[in-house]
Amino acid sequence: MKVDIQSLGTFNRLAHEGAEEATAAMCQMTGLDAVVDVTKITLMDRDDIGEQLRDEEYVGVQFAFEGELAGDTVLVFDREGSRTIAESLIPGGGASDSMARSSVKEIGNIMMSGFIDGWADFLTATIEHSPPEYVEGTGEAILPDRRRPDSDDADDGDGADTSGQNTEQIFVFKSEIEWVGESVSFYIYMLPEYEPLAEVMGRHGQAQGDAIPVDKLQVFNEMTYDGTQRAADNVEMMTGIETEAEVSQLSFAPIEDVPKQVGTDTYVGTVVEFTGVPSGFLMVLFDEDSAVHIAEAMMPIEMDADGLTGQHKNAIEELGNIMTSGFVDGWANVLQTSVDHTPPRLVHDMGRAIVDPLAAQVGQHQEHAFIIDSEMRTDDIAFGAEIHALPNETELRQALDELLVDRADQTDADIEQIF
Repeated sequence: MKVDIQSLGTFNRLAHEGAEEATAAMCQMTGLDAVVDVTKITLMDRDDIGEQLRDEEYVGVQFAFEGELAGDTVLVFDREGSRTIAESLIPGGGASDSMARSSVKEIGNIMMSGFIDGWADFLTATIEHSPPEYVEGTGEAILPDRRRPDSDDADDGDGADTSGQNTEQIFVFKSEIEWVGESVSFYIYMLPEYEPLAEVMGRHGQAQGDAIPVDKLQVFNEMTYDGTQRAADNVEMMTGIETEAEVSQLSFAPIEDVPKQVGTDTYVGTVVEFTGVPSGFLMVLFDEDSAVHIAEAMMPIEMDADGLTGQHKNAIEELGNIMTSGFVDGWANVLQTSVDHTPPRLVHDMGRAIVDPLAAQVGQHQEHAFIIDSEMRTDDIAFGAEIHALPNETELRQALDELLVDRADQTDADIEQIF
């Protein structure tokens, strides 16, 4: 099965417009002011869905849908946001849990019915949805059961996958909506079943020269996870701190939305430009606290001052270089190509400010972008790191065309070359 850039762009726009219609309905009913900040299509492992929700308390409304497309869609509010909605509908309603539940269910029914109807209209097909179900939970537990439906049947008993493809990875449509003037966001997740969506995308694609085999996108995503784990192994080698790759996902969004993927937090890290097939940019970013902790783990000597110093930044620059080399060399091994990169450039700024000039450069040649996102964590200290890659779209397609799926596990990098 193949999808092309045009169909990915069309479906991303459809999800964004649906989220805008749903948000407008909510604003009309409540008088609140909200806007859709970003919408993206993401290919990711089932177990990683909802990673952005972390450990906060959420409430929402869930629908199952079936027909031309099948799956689940969920509207997710943090608990305080649900009370704001209840208060806007009925003064004093925010103080009552039952009123808050009723308000969220009412708003969600109107918002999500319009969202799903918009997909049906575009596809000129029938998509039925279930009555709205009020849901609540902590973090990603608010989302539908993410276990693979055929997990008991996909293995023939000797470890071989007989399902025909890796359905552990699925496409997720996610829109983030922000209250205007408030630091509050809520989300629309659409979780379509893999095969009906890929089929519909294939039918609506036209530019066959842009077509990308979906199975190769999956392999590339797995390869990215392996690259992140190698980068994590390099962190452990440099610091002695056991570090694990956590999330790997391949997203697709309009080029102007790419900086929004990283957000407004302040980061310390490195940026490199890589050349070859594909070319593009790669960022290794640490939040400020993580940068201090990991740098001090690298340098068991007394710092000149508290907080983030020049010594910390020098250590981060060195670590960023090692992590980048391990990540990119793994790509080169699988793709059987040469992927070189420039010396790392230290950055210390808001995430969007770091990414914006890079997206502008890539945007000179393309309207949409694939964004490769990975994270790593450790339980030993307060530490988190993100890797974001922004490849040239045309060259990524070329690399995927040439990718041999049976080389997907050949990602080991040559340590002698790294050092």
